[in-house]
Amino acid sequence: MSHSQQKMDERSTILQLNSQLRHAQLELLSAHCATHQLRLHYSTEQMIQFGRRDILRKSAAAASAINEFYSALEKRISETAPAVPTDPSLEQVAQAVGWLADYLRQQRAQYFPAASTISSNLKSFLAPYFNEDLLERVRVLELKGARVTPPDFYNQARALGYDNLPEISHMDSVTFQDVVVFNEQLEVRALFHALVHTVQIEMLGLEKYAESWIAAFLKTRAHFTVPLEVHAFSLASRFLRPKPERFSVEEQVALWIAEGRYRITP
Repeated sequence: MSHSQQKMDERSTILQLNSQLRHAQLELLSAHCATHQLRLHYSTEQMIQFGRRDILRKSAAAASAINEFYSALEKRISETAPAVPTDPSLEQVAQAVGWLADYLRQQRAQYFPAASTISSNLKSFLAPYFNEDLLERVRVLELKGARVTPPDFYNQARALGYDNLPEISHMDSVTFQDVVVFNEQLEVRALFHALVHTVQIEMLGLEKYAESWIAAFLKTRAHFTVPLEVHAFSLASRFLRPKPERFSVEEQVALWIAEGRYRITP
């Protein structure tokens, strides 16, 4: 095997690994959201008294095995992790917000000409959750082999010690305002998640969306704990239930805005 072929195989393996890791992470987040709902509605005593013991035991065993696996990974990561970055100045935060907003605008302008409208079948499927006007306006694009390029400002962020940035090139989809770009092919779950972000952007405004995202990331240091992302995962989890729950994404986003749940002070 030639050196170039070996490198290509390595890249393919890495892409496959991260794709499977991403899928596992989405499943874990869905399980996390479902478990959180149980904790909100029922006490421990109620769970033990009225819950099916076999399901409780199997769930606990699965959670323990998953925790053991990822805890071992986290320990290895911590051993090689770089120093925690210092808190940025207000000027640096404002600069980061501007970088993110500009990136979303630029990518939207780049991909919009090649994107197409959502198919009639998908629009009908998604109609109970999103308003008709939004589904008519949103454009989608499947890159099929290509990948969305990470923003240039990632280099500056990493230089400041922020290594745990979203792996945009490995995401199923990326939302650029009203244009959703898929790194491989369109999947309904990824589309739903992306459309939640479109609603958030339209209701908050692009700058406020970028400000909320940056502030939360600086606070939690993790992409998937940003409330904008948590809400998108939570709603997508409800959408994917065996017996789908009908709800309005716009109303859910409006509720979170009214309750201030998207705002975090870094």
